Amino acid sequence: MKNTPRFAIIGFGEVGQILAQDLVAAGCDVTGVFDPKLTDPDSIPSKAATGPYRPASSAPDAVAGAQLIICSVTAEQGLEAAKSVAGGIAPGAFFVDVNSVSPGVKRQSFEAVQAAGGRYVEAAVMTAVPPHRIKSPMLLGGPNAADFLELAAPLGFSAKVYSPEIGKASAVKMCRSVMIKGMEALITESMLSARRLGVETDVLASLGETLPVPDWEVFARYMITRSLQHGRRRAEEMREVARTVSEAHVQPLMSRSIAERQDIAADLGKGVDLKQDLRGMLDQLLAKLD
Repeated sequence: MKNTPRFAIIGFGEVGQILAQDLVAAGCDVTGVFDPKLTDPDSIPSKAATGPYRPASSAPDAVAGAQLIICSVTAEQGLEAAKSVAGGIAPGAFFVDVNSVSPGVKRQSFEAVQAAGGRYVEAAVMTAVPPHRIKSPMLLGGPNAADFLELAAPLGFSAKVYSPEIGKASAVKMCRSVMIKGMEALITESMLSARRLGVETDVLASLGETLPVPDWEVFARYMITRSLQHGRRRAEEMREVARTVSEAHVQPLMSRSIAERQDIAADLGKGVDLKQDLRGMLDQLLAKLD
């Protein structure tokens, strides 16, 4: 008899698809996947919802009968996604919230899922998912975290219980994002300006002497590319980071600016060849700014 859980996915973008693939590979059955973009046959979620991934008509339809629900939507949709499973979630089903939202939003999501009869689990994903997939390091939070980990570990999750209190795990991720997404924004602004002024070689050399990165040119290209590819999602996350900083009674001056720079990067990235070298990419971006 199979002892793997039936699962559902709310938010069938890049992260949702990767986790769904790995859960199926671990022997789990899918009750359904739901994403608002499933109504568009040309969307990425719609094209991916084939084979074992039954496209559901709604969130309650997707989660009906599931023992494990993974919620991986954009930051601005996090709370509504948690509310959306009411009426379909089975009593005691785990609702694992991997969304990048503030501790305050996580607490509201916890209340919504618990009131609907589910068991909410806060999950802060601490690295980019594509390279590590289901083994991406996660910090778990809340009163249901330890019980979920017993189920999750045999399925391949690389997670640990961080705190029984909702919000602590996400606070770690949000504060980290000020630095990581901030570095992306700073490097983009620095390199675009340096290339325009013809001093990028010396700027990169100086950075290499000051900060111990093995190859600053490779590093700068990687960080800029991440913003160009995922700037919109990063901007949404940084607005949640700003909310987190405000919840800590600190002015989110940098976080708000980082969100704005990430939004700009998303617009600039359209049509840019991301496979070219750093200088070629900078020249193409500067041409778009003219």
